[in-house]
Amino acid sequence: MEQLKAYMKEELFDKFEFQNYGHALEILSEAFPEEWNDIQEALQRLIITVDDLKAAGGNETAIPKKFDDVLYPLGWREIKITGDLLVKMYPRRADQRGRFADEPFDQKTIVGYIDGHNIDFIKGKVAFDLEWNSKDQTFDRDLVAMRTYFDCGLIEVGIIVTRAEELNDIFKELTDNNGKSLIKKYGASTTWMGKLEYRLKSRRNGGCPILAVGIKKTCVEGY
Repeated sequence: MEQLKAYMKEELFDKFEFQNYGHALEILSEAFPEEWNDIQEALQRLIITVDDLKAAGGNETAIPKKFDDVLYPLGWREIKITGDLLVKMYPRRADQRGRFADEPFDQKTIVGYIDGHNIDFIKGKVAFDLEWNSKDQTFDRDLVAMRTYFDCGLIEVGIIVTRAEELNDIFKELTDNNGKSLIKKYGASTTWMGKLEYRLKSRRNGGCPILAVGIKKTCVEGY
């Protein structure tokens, strides 16, 4: 943890936990300082109210919009990519083994080989996604998208922000507007750091470096 502090504003450690995969933080700090400063600004300004926690709507609540308000004016945009795969078949030269003709004898296009992968925010070659309270399988979609963008040379590093486990302490204390405990809303099968970490440890991000960021209790106003 002490090593990570060299690459970011120290006050962020009070509000977030960080898990660094594939030297993502070093890459952000050294290769993409402008983009990393933008993200740090958004993280510093994050304040969550009790009303935010109680609001229905998962990833469509006011919490994701707090990042929109900071990042969109700085040039970050949601991007979706599609792509076709062109496969060319080259015949071996008749007179020489291991050598192939300069022109293909046939080719095939696989339409939609890459289809519909989208990421919440991209600027330069940095990708950023927020998962506040979706089904945990959403992480699989995010990681496939980021590794696809990475493999296509569109990004060099990704950041995923989600809930830290310690927010459960607050959810157990609070009830929603119908009197039900918030811990039922923010269940174990939704997006939080524990569900992201094991996916990253099993390398579902492929070769794409990922910085995982967990929102801690200190981001919630009054805690």
